[in-house]
Amino acid sequence: MFRLSKKLLFAIEAVLDIAYNAGDEPVQSSEITRRQGIPRRYLEQVLQQLVRAGVLSGVRGPRGGYRLARERRRITIGEIVRVVRSMETAADPVEDPAGSELGHRIVRPMWMEMQESFMSRLDETTIDDLCRRAQSEGIPRASETVLDFSI
Repeated sequence: MFRLSKKLLFAIEAVLDIAYNAGDEPVQSSEITRRQGIPRRYLEQVLQQLVRAGVLSGVRGPRGGYRLARERRRITIGEIVRVVRSMETAADPVEDPAGSELGHRIVRPMWMEMQESFMSRLDETTIDDLCRRAQSEGIPRASETVLDFSI
């Protein structure tokens, strides 16, 4: 079941922050924490999962931090959602065997269709889309030099 959690919001905000504020240096998690108000305990855990999933790349060292692993136009919100959902341990009530015939044959399939439609929309929305939206809203960037590699 699709559930909007703090961890999910923080993950999307963190990836967007990295993309929007990318400069010559990697973005440090302390900068993201300061700008976005994301608790560090959530952030590090989520960032590491996003690195493992190939959404971000980690740079070690005193000037280390995080960069996008791919162009921002190739990273979808749906991909981030799937990474975070894989981290969450709550059972999905749609998969619970208990319930009525109406629930199993009507309500749950309807809910699954809605989720699939919503995930399709998230798969169409990229980090680049959100960066463009932030720019059009006049949100200032941390760096004047914006990096987004193209191949």
